[in-house]
Amino acid sequence: MSSVNYDELMQPVIEFLGCSTPQAWLDEAVNNLDVLMQDHANCEKKAASTAMNLMFRYSFFTDLQVKLAQLVREEMLHYEQVLELMNKRGQEWKGLSAGRYAGGLRKEIRTYEPEALIDVMIIGAFVEARSCERFYALAPVVDDELGRYYRYLLKSESRHFEDYLALALDVAKTAKLKDPEETIQQRIEHIRAVEKNLILTPDDTFRFHSGVPSR
Repeated sequence: MSSVNYDELMQPVIEFLGCSTPQAWLDEAVNNLDVLMQDHANCEKKAASTAMNLMFRYSFFTDLQVKLAQLVREEMLHYEQVLELMNKRGQEWKGLSAGRYAGGLRKEIRTYEPEALIDVMIIGAFVEARSCERFYALAPVVDDELGRYYRYLLKSESRHFEDYLALALDVAKTAKLKDPEETIQQRIEHIRAVEKNLILTPDDTFRFHSGVPSR
């Protein structure tokens, strides 16, 4: 992994997102690594569950099946790895309430198909890209063991965001939407603004995808 150019790897991710993680969130994360790791585990499990649900709901999209199956395997592997790290550190599993991030993005999903599926894919791309950007920002400021693990995750997480965008475009083309690439770009720009607002505004609850700590 030492030969990986992380700055180069991250360039498409950073260009895709509307903002970088604020320093105030990073400061809060360093002081709450137990909550960070627990919520990270929850995020990996939820990501696998989302991909699995999409496989069942949209079984008629063949290309979708293969890529989502790969995604499920990778997310569950990451979930297992985070649990192992927590166990190694003597950290017990605790229930955590969900933050506002995912719900705030889901509000933007349109209620008709195939636009609903396209929105789910684009939102999936933003969640994966933000996760990737946060691992990149966290790696230099956490302990060496955790920093190495976050760098290890960068390659797969950066690919996940691109996979979701490719799937969104595939769906738009399969559904024969007018100007599919322009349609996708318009939704990306809309959801980018929503995601940026969730990251940069005060947030009462610290989580892996939370906004600026309000206290």
